[in-house]
Amino acid sequence: MNSVTNDKVIQLSHGGGGKEMNRLIKDIFFNAFDNAILQNEEDAAVLHFDGNIAFTTDSFTVAPIFFAGGDIGKLAVAGTVNDLAMMGAEPQYLSCSVIIEEGFEIEKLKTIVASMARELKKSNTRIVCGDTKVVPKGCADGLFINTSGVGRILKPKISVKNLEAGDCIIVSRDIGRHGAAILMAREGLALESELSSDCANLWPIVEQLIAANVDIHAMRDATRGGLSAVLNEWAKASNVCIEVKEEAVPVSDEVKGLCELYGFEPFDLANEGTFIVAVPDDNAEKALSVMQQFCHCQSASIIGQVTADKVTADSNNAKENSQQGKVILHTPWGSARYLDVPQGELLPRIC
Repeated sequence: MNSVTNDKVIQLSHGGGGKEMNRLIKDIFFNAFDNAILQNEEDAAVLHFDGNIAFTTDSFTVAPIFFAGGDIGKLAVAGTVNDLAMMGAEPQYLSCSVIIEEGFEIEKLKTIVASMARELKKSNTRIVCGDTKVVPKGCADGLFINTSGVGRILKPKISVKNLEAGDCIIVSRDIGRHGAAILMAREGLALESELSSDCANLWPIVEQLIAANVDIHAMRDATRGGLSAVLNEWAKASNVCIEVKEEAVPVSDEVKGLCELYGFEPFDLANEGTFIVAVPDDNAEKALSVMQQFCHCQSASIIGQVTADKVTADSNNAKENSQQGKVILHTPWGSARYLDVPQGELLPRIC
């Protein structure tokens, strides 16, 4: 490998703790994530909090690394920020650890880190510590990222166990975009209309819901397993029945087309900038109004309701007994069926 090539790709020496590693960290990571805490260069960041905090961690191995609507860097920051936001916590500090394969292009790394920096600004969040490891070629698929995050809880008591009979279920936008975009990228499909991932930072929207004093019982971003997984988790955790009107769930034509082509259900496809919220019936219109005023939530919709015990679905599709812990999907044709948790792995490495 000549010297020109050496300057353009990651080498094992970039993970060796010497001059090359120091230059990589300073020129790329410190330059993009610059803040006073990070610049201290201590073994651990010293943080200051007042009150309860939320803490989360996630690892990102998405393939391909670049996709319509985002990349692994944007996904890592948005995904971790969103996990905090779903607990009513204001995202404040993130860690960032990267595992880079020998031979990975430095320009691609710069692009990914710049994407992360842009996403951080959307929630005024800082990366305050991190780690870099380089592994030999063939030991990783380009780049893996782990991010952990902490945030100050502004809206306490948001929980999967807090759903009550009468709560309205609201989805923030059309579903299944991220899973469909990843599928399209892997299969090399070209569509007449541009389909992109919904990958987005949700804190600005959640912050507005909190500021409007919306009574939020539960909130969750519908990532792996999609809408189906979230609703089933809620139904079981709160021991309630959730009834959903299929025609009320927003799905784009592009996602519908891909699902028909591959035999998938849009309810099962992953999202990375779409969330589900459960609020009391008398708060539903206010929540919907707030959500529809902010980015990418124009298609926010009330899709269903939490119902009391012993709700009976269509007699041909469900037994007439307790429906606690179940999700019932009502079709436009007047029938009903259980909306089950997805089986198996539809699309591995979607995040």
